[in-house]
Amino acid sequence: MSDDASKVDMAGRDRMTRMADFLFEVSMLRRTPRSGYQFLGSGSENVAEHSFGAAVIGYALAAMAGADPAKTVLLCLFHDIHEARTGDFNYVNKLYNTQDSRRALADGLKGTGMSEGVLALHDELEDAGSLEARLAQDADQLDLMVNLKERMDLGNAYARKWLDCALERLRTPQGRELAQAIMTTDHTDWWFLGPDACWWERKNGKVQP
Repeated sequence: MSDDASKVDMAGRDRMTRMADFLFEVSMLRRTPRSGYQFLGSGSENVAEHSFGAAVIGYALAAMAGADPAKTVLLCLFHDIHEARTGDFNYVNKLYNTQDSRRALADGLKGTGMSEGVLALHDELEDAGSLEARLAQDADQLDLMVNLKERMDLGNAYARKWLDCALERLRTPQGRELAQAIMTTDHTDWWFLGPDACWWERKNGKVQP
């Protein structure tokens, strides 16, 4: 295929139509699997689910660090938009393949009027010069760690190795602090420990005479 044939040309479509195109593209993330789970051996997730989890974690990290929460959340929300076009490259894939994430994102944004702002977020995240970018990068890893801890609690013997690797990728004190809490908390505690034990034993929460 020639370089010209691979160029994306959306000329002739008005801005609102291109906005609609972009929203359908973002919707594709619901059907774009996070490909690492095939190597882990259990669990599954799509890119949209991951981006939501990372955004919530990013907000929490920004609050802990006194950073700009809105900027951090936006960095998280847009960090994998390009994967609607490229797919998700896991660490094994990256041994052999490369992707042009900025080009994919730029092509998706053409004609929407959002290119400047969203590409600036992409560049800030890649540069990692701001605190918000480093927090967003940590949020990306911490969302993975939440899922890995669930897998470990449910018996996946390999999840611990992945958790240890993810821990080494964290870049901020806030990220490392939250990671330790994730790794030492049972993933069911939030719902199981609240009610009295008799609720689970008798299904009605009433103490029998």
